[in-house]
Amino acid sequence: METGQKLCSKSQADYRVIIIEPGGESRMENQKKSEHLARSKPRPIVLGASFFLLPVFFILGFGSAWLIWGREPSQTVAVQPQPAAAETFLRVNVSADDDPAVGPANAPITIIEFSDYQCPFCQRWHADTFDSLLKAYPDQIRFIYRDYPLYSIHPQAEPASEAANCANAQGKFWEYHELLFSEKMDLSPETYSAYASELGLDLGKFEECLASDQYIPEITADYEYASRLGVSSTPTFFINGIMIVGAQPLSVFQSVIDMELAGEIP
Repeated sequence: METGQKLCSKSQADYRVIIIEPGGESRMENQKKSEHLARSKPRPIVLGASFFLLPVFFILGFGSAWLIWGREPSQTVAVQPQPAAAETFLRVNVSADDDPAVGPANAPITIIEFSDYQCPFCQRWHADTFDSLLKAYPDQIRFIYRDYPLYSIHPQAEPASEAANCANAQGKFWEYHELLFSEKMDLSPETYSAYASELGLDLGKFEECLASDQYIPEITADYEYASRLGVSSTPTFFINGIMIVGAQPLSVFQSVIDMELAGEIP
């Protein structure tokens, strides 16, 4: 499901629906107006009781005024501003497993992405940020892709991950990965075979690989592992174990990476 936070989430949002009445007002507004009118209706006034209570009100009012105006003004205490809390980062240990990776094995920065090929925000991040990020730090990033298909809302996410793993078996993961995120065609079994042919893969072996379901345990393991880490939406990234959630712009990644390279994050 698309959200305003640049991510796809497996949880459903709680929507509040306001039905508009004829004339452009909502039921909620009409209800508030009715309650206001009920509260503002004039009530009968008992003149006799009010007449005898006037002296009492005068005395009480005069005494209250003396208590307020007759007292010495209280001293004003200046409130010292508190220093802002230092920015903190939560770092967790995240395994790269044996998933596809690009970049030097000894790079100082490891980025692990948990993603879903049917998530539009994952597609957007790949189109807008992925290449720029690798070009900005050509020898300093090792990027690893791990699967996190949102089963409940993206029925083609797991089959697409299977197809990518089958392409990886023939040494073409990143090229196939690029095609899956290209949105050239809707994700489907026909699309997976068409992309395999476009990359010159052995189509017979590729389709046999898909039919075997051999990578489903691997994909399921990725999903369960990420869930234990606290992942619940895509894309989710870990920069040396520091979680970044959503299709954030390049500047967000650069900020964390530059601080990490400078040794500014504990």
